[in-house]
Amino acid sequence: MKNINKLFTLIFVFSVTLFYSQNGGIPPQPVPPGGGTGGVGTGAQASPIDMYVYLLAAAAVMMIFYYVKKSKLQKI
Repeated sequence: MKNINKLFTLIFVFSVTLFYSQNGGIPPQPVPPGGGTGGVGTGAQASPIDMYVYLLAAAAVMMIFYYVKKSKLQKI
């Protein structure tokens, strides 16, 4: 039970951090004068990880199944 509470606390803190990072942090950054935020860069992808989202999701699911199976074998 203690580990479950720690896990939920960790997930909650991570999700709050993730949500606050989407709007520029705490407090939200003011919009610069002139009405627009302006362009950044050449229009290329923000990060190379965008190309591998599906691969990373599949790897995460496989790792979850592996560790669940491994933990069930240790409990027996």
